[in-house]
Amino acid sequence: MLHQPFPQLDDLERAKRPKRLPVVLTREEVHAVLAQLTGTPALMACLLYGAGLRLMECLRLRVKDLDFDRRQIAVRDTKGSQDRATMLPDEVALELLSHLQRVRLIHEHDLANGLGRVWLPFALD
Repeated sequence: MLHQPFPQLDDLERAKRPKRLPVVLTREEVHAVLAQLTGTPALMACLLYGAGLRLMECLRLRVKDLDFDRRQIAVRDTKGSQDRATMLPDEVALELLSHLQRVRLIHEHDLANGLGRVWLPFALD
């Protein structure tokens, strides 16, 4: 069967993949969605949108990944197992600092009670 001509297949066309355009929200639509969120989910959504983070990248952020002086976020172990840097939006920076202060109090309370474990990358675990 290999290397044999098939004249009955000459008139066939290959199926074409449909071109799908991504759905992009307008700025007004983005602000409307973000206005519906509060607390940590709102902060995460602002980071996802403003810094271009993927969900797992946002969930795995650590304090040491944030550089408030340079307004930069170090994103580690991204898709493709690479590291990259992205911007820390000014609109999120103050709220993020406030969030870190609240979380520090919770962490200190947990440590006092013998808890306080965090997720670590495989190399550090």
